[in-house]
Amino acid sequence: MMTDKEIWIFGYGSLMWQPGFEVVESQLAVLSGYHRDLCILSYVFRGTPEVPGLVMGLNPGGTCHGRAFRIQPEQKKQVMAYLHEREMINNVYEPSWLDVRLADGRCLSAYSFVAVQDHDQFVGHFNDEKKVDYILQGIGSGGTSLEYLENTCAHLRALSIDDPGLEALLSAAKAKKQQKS
Repeated sequence: MMTDKEIWIFGYGSLMWQPGFEVVESQLAVLSGYHRDLCILSYVFRGTPEVPGLVMGLNPGGTCHGRAFRIQPEQKKQVMAYLHEREMINNVYEPSWLDVRLADGRCLSAYSFVAVQDHDQFVGHFNDEKKVDYILQGIGSGGTSLEYLENTCAHLRALSIDDPGLEALLSAAKAKKQQKS
């Protein structure tokens, strides 16, 4: 699977378009057994505890198309510390080594973050209408939940990755925002 010289990170949300660390190699990648979902209440980057927004998590079932990033082995400790600081603020994710297939056909283990379904910030049960409300209200230190969704969808489209669920949420959020204007 992975050699000591190959350390990969799998991104499915903002890591795809804003990894925040030095990348040696990047490829499209497919993760089987999980799907991308706007299922995490954001209390920092895309909302506050009082007015949370929504961010992505990996949930069991299905397939997730994203990006895999290879880092220099000597950067592992630094990159892992950065990712832990970025993603594990409220321990809403379980850091995991997951098997992915790269666009060039290689199968390897990549580090990523799976949603913790019994965490109080997990809202995978929200219907789309409720998700849209949280997308529109969320403003945090990293910007709005709507910007996060727009950036993720734009990046997925640029990579020719089809995610009809996210696109439907984006369309619904833009329509509702337009109605309120």
